[in-house]
Amino acid sequence: MIKQALQNLNIQALNPMQEAAIAAAKKGDVILLSPTGSGKTLGFLLPLLGLLDANVNTVQVMILVPSRELALQIEQVFRSMGSGFKVNCCYGGHSLKIEMNNLSQPPAVLIGTPGRITHHLRRETFDTSAISTIVLDEFDKSLEFGFQEDMAYIIKQLPNIKKRILTSATQMDEIPGFTGIRNPTKLDYLSNAAITPDLKQKAVFSEAADRLEALFALLCKISDKPTLVFCNHREAVDRISDLLYDMGLPHDIFHGGMEQDDRERALLKFRNGSHHILITTDLASRGLDIPEIEHVVHYQLPHNQEAFTHRNGRTARMHAKGTSYLMLNPGEKPAYLHEMPEEEKLSAKIKIPALSPWATVYIAAGKKDKINKVDIVGLLLKKGELAKEDLGLIEVLDHSSYAAVKRNLIERTVALVKNEKIKGRKIKIDISR
Repeated sequence: MIKQALQNLNIQALNPMQEAAIAAAKKGDVILLSPTGSGKTLGFLLPLLGLLDANVNTVQVMILVPSRELALQIEQVFRSMGSGFKVNCCYGGHSLKIEMNNLSQPPAVLIGTPGRITHHLRRETFDTSAISTIVLDEFDKSLEFGFQEDMAYIIKQLPNIKKRILTSATQMDEIPGFTGIRNPTKLDYLSNAAITPDLKQKAVFSEAADRLEALFALLCKISDKPTLVFCNHREAVDRISDLLYDMGLPHDIFHGGMEQDDRERALLKFRNGSHHILITTDLASRGLDIPEIEHVVHYQLPHNQEAFTHRNGRTARMHAKGTSYLMLNPGEKPAYLHEMPEEEKLSAKIKIPALSPWATVYIAAGKKDKINKVDIVGLLLKKGELAKEDLGLIEVLDHSSYAAVKRNLIERTVALVKNEKIKGRKIKIDISR
């Protein structure tokens, strides 16, 4: 079953950490410590395939995660494995009605944030008696977000757990007793050279008053490739975004103060290449699976080494290469840097990079409307008269779908399909702004 899942995921071979995680999960409880971007998700999902029973029609595995983005990411990976087992996620901001409907025909694997899972358990919306495995993914982050009480409550409501898997991207001195973990196999890959990112660090020096101009010059130089710009506060993200728009530099933003739909759309357009620049808080430093990010820019320095490591973990993932840029005052050296990075020289002649070759089509229907990727491909290739190479990443959400289309063709394509029906229904189709 694992072999077939890897074929479905187009993965040729597992890394040593993933192989060790699968072997350890066969023996008992597991604590898996491994850097961000090293492939922990597969490390705990693949062992589940041997634990699921097709004859049991209720939840068998629960996966607790600190954020909705991570929940959606894990759900997508599990679906892509093509196991035949149903999976769903529950998280704050998601429609309770949809979740209740999903749970009326329970999935084998339920992924959720602790607050929302607690809500469902209090309402008794699903049976817990068959849950034999619990995964606490990014457990350190869940504790940091204050989910300890919810996680303790949830685990207390699961009387038949036989296996516990805990993952973390940071060293943990003590594992709280409420996890129930006993005599675990501990796998520590945090300093393993084989999966340490191939990351180059560079410094951009400017006076504080000139930092935005320096950022603008840097982004104009490097942002033909996917680039994350990190700030410490959402207010800084909004302020810098407004100023960069005034300077004519297209980008998107992502932070916890945004509506869920806006956050999902920003990530989606970054993933599909419609935008190459995403300005964000540390919310994007964990759990976002966007493997092609080449540059990380620390516009504002993180407060500690751990946050610095997680931000940098967004690039150079899974054997890829990446560059981390630190924006510093002249003479400044953060305590967590062992040596000063090489300086990145910026040109006085600035040229705004061309728009990405991709743009996004919005379709006002999704999974809950019985729409799938095949329907969208058929519509855009046949009725929209696109060639296969002119159609990029397609993502289908609950009640909406998005497709990347070559920017120079998108207006014509939308005009051609605007009045077409999908599965006999007239559905709004437009360019996503």
